[in-house]
Amino acid sequence: MIRKIITIDEEKCTGCGLCADACHEGAIGMVNGKAKLLREDYCDGLGDCLPACPTGAITFEEREAPAYNEAAVLASKKAKEEIIPCGCPGTACQSIPNDTPAGSAEIPSQLRNFPIQIKLVPINSPWFDSADLLIAADCTAYSYGSFHHQFMGSKVTLIGCPKLDGISYAEKLTQIFTHNSIRSITVTRMTVPCCGGLSYAVKAALEQSGKHIPLSIVTISPDGKIVK
Repeated sequence: MIRKIITIDEEKCTGCGLCADACHEGAIGMVNGKAKLLREDYCDGLGDCLPACPTGAITFEEREAPAYNEAAVLASKKAKEEIIPCGCPGTACQSIPNDTPAGSAEIPSQLRNFPIQIKLVPINSPWFDSADLLIAADCTAYSYGSFHHQFMGSKVTLIGCPKLDGISYAEKLTQIFTHNSIRSITVTRMTVPCCGGLSYAVKAALEQSGKHIPLSIVTISPDGKIVK
């Protein structure tokens, strides 16, 4: 059938991942650092992804395409909700005590939970209850020397990279915010444009959850400086 559907200009795409987070149907994903329309039958043609793109790489076109398959979209969303926890030890919830002996020369880790990857953490993890949540772009912990001491502390830590992970953080975070009593959220991101996808996903998830949770966003430069 001939219908309206999105098209993505790879030359303009910077790989920020904002469109993938904005697409509630899961039609868009990141492939080799570029946004791709992965499922034409998942694209409803309404264009929620268009305003999310900072470079204007996404536009509409009228062409031959399969009809929008709402049933398949809903089934896909339900399947994602049911993934994890599974039998893999890496998805089992663990609370990590701070048991470094007093006077030890070893610098203690401030990590208090595992897993920490956004795509792996179970939505109903027990440590989300009344938690101060840190959502960190992967690179921030390597760029900022005092990351453990200054940002992690007693917080529950989640990490991710919107450019490399082929999932919608907004959907997962919406469920975490909706079903848990999160007290505060701190986001640490890099200055690079693709890191904006993390901030966008958190803001979108807050809006979709209907929760009013205090949010702080900290931007870190590759040379380890806090820029804002």
